[in-house]
Amino acid sequence: MEITPIRTEKDYRAALRVVSTLVDQDPAPDTPEGERLDVLSTLIEAYERKHHPIDLPDPVEAIKFRMDQAGLSVKDLEPMIGQSNRVYEVLNHKRPLTLRMIRNLNKGLGISAQVLIAENANTPRSAAA
Repeated sequence: MEITPIRTEKDYRAALRVVSTLVDQDPAPDTPEGERLDVLSTLIEAYERKHHPIDLPDPVEAIKFRMDQAGLSVKDLEPMIGQSNRVYEVLNHKRPLTLRMIRNLNKGLGISAQVLIAENANTPRSAAA
């Protein structure tokens, strides 16, 4: 099993091609191909973490996405955020999320607290303070 480090984009693309082929073969984990798939996947993941990091989504966009996924309305968010006018203010980046809202949204919608506490570039500085 010849595996080399992934140092460049060219190495990265080559490793992705090999992994794609191995995934199509669906090797058993305890076979040489399965072990190669496991090692290459780990190397690819490490390279992506370093060279292609994924930023956390905007908290409000995460809420809107979850609302869309679950078919929720503003009314459905009232128990987690407050009256409908407050929900609209949050969804329009006019009001920052409070700790209580973050806890409620985390529990009620299953959105990661890490996502909900992320800096929101669209919230005015005075409102975020």
